[in-house]
Formats: sequence, structure tokens, C-alpha cells
Amino acid sequence: MANLQRRETKKDSQRSYHKYTFFKVDKAWRSLSKSKKESTKTEFVNVINDFSQRLAIRCFSLVGIRGDTDFMIWSVTTKIEYIHQLGCNILGTNMARYVDIPYSYLAMSKPSPYFKSSPIDSKVEGKSKFVFVYPFTKKKEWYRLPLEKRIKIMREHSRIGLKYPVKIHTGYSFGIDDQEFMLAFEADDPIHFLDLVEDLRRSEASSYTLLETPIFTCLAKDAKGMMDALG
Repeated sequence: MANLQRRETKKDSQRSYHKYTFFKVDKAWRSLSKSKKESTKTEFVNVINDFSQRLAIRCFSLVGIRGDTDFMIWSVTTKIEYIHQLGCNILGTNMARYVDIPYSYLAMSKPSPYFKSSPIDSKVEGKSKFVFVYPFTKKKEWYRLPLEKRIKIMREHSRIGLKYPVKIHTGYSFGIDDQEFMLAFEADDPIHFLDLVEDLRRSEASSYTLLETPIFTCLAKDAKGMMDALG
């Protein structure tokens, strides 16, 4: 029992929180003077860069891609308190007076129950040009299937995914947010993700999908580039 407890502690210590926060800029911000807009952007960027010393942060622009959100911050840490403090500091900026958060998702990394050697995917390498993010929930019928059946279905699903140059991050949200999972796919070209999703439609696993929207196509930027894209 002692050895088991040590293994569980080590495994749990490798888990991390993944937070996807989407921001929409109010049109009132665009009416500010150029100097005022620059000062609000600089202050916001400084907060992001300061917290990059404590947790992994990737920044993305959705300007011109979606109409209901302008940029997204993907933060990863083993301490949820850091996510909380980052949110507090963002709300303390002048930019916060001009932004809403239309979407906000929380998930946690953990080993897959369907692949014995699956690692805990907690790294955000920051090399891909795009990330495609969406909440995901399965039908309750899925969980009534025998484990062996679910393993077989998911391995078929995985074989399809391996055909494409796309890296998946699966986050688990049971009990800590409304959805069951958060999925983030890293790719350098939206073509690869579009073809992957279309191909996955023919898998048996797709028949057990209850929710997989909204889907966000996010273009990677550094913090300054993300803010400069706003205008």
C-alpha cells in the first residue's frame, strides 16, 4: 500500500492545469487615442511577460477569424493559484476596462485510460503556428460500454489521428468545469486539422459525441503581437 501511495503521489504531481481564456475587445477601446491604446497594450503585455516566469503561457490572435472573440491566452501550471493570480492581475490592468471574457475553460492533464503507455501531456512547446481548441463531452452511453470495447474504439480513433501532422492535448474537466474534456490540436496548417476532423467523422467513436463546439482557430503570436493585432 505504501508503494502504491508513492506511485499515486508521483503521478498526481505530474499533472497540470490547462486554462484557455478568450477575450473580446469592446469597440470603445478602438475610439481611444493611439497613445492611450499603446499604453493599455503595453501594460497588458507586461503582466503576461511577468507571469511567464511562473507558468507556461502561449498567446493567440483570433482577429478576423471569429467575430465573438479577439485573442486567447493558454496557460499551463501545476498550481491553480497561479492561474487565479494571473486572472486577478489581468483584471487590474486598464485594458480590463475594455475587454470581456466570452469563453473560459479549465482542464487538467492525466494519463489516458485507453492507452497503457500514455504519458501525461502537460507540455506546451510553442512551436506550432495554429492551435484548434474546443470543449468536448461524450454521450452517457459511452461510459456504459465495457472498458475493452471503449479501448478498441479509441485505438481505431487514434490510428486515424496518427495519419496527420497534428499534436493533440487532451485535458480532463470532470468536476472542475462544465465540459468533460478540453481538446487542443497543434498544427502548422489548418488544412491538416480540417482533413483530420473530416476523417474522424467515420470512426465509431464519433457516434458517441454529444458536444464539440464552439471550435476556435487560433493563430500563435507572442504577447506583443497578440495585442498589436487588435489595432
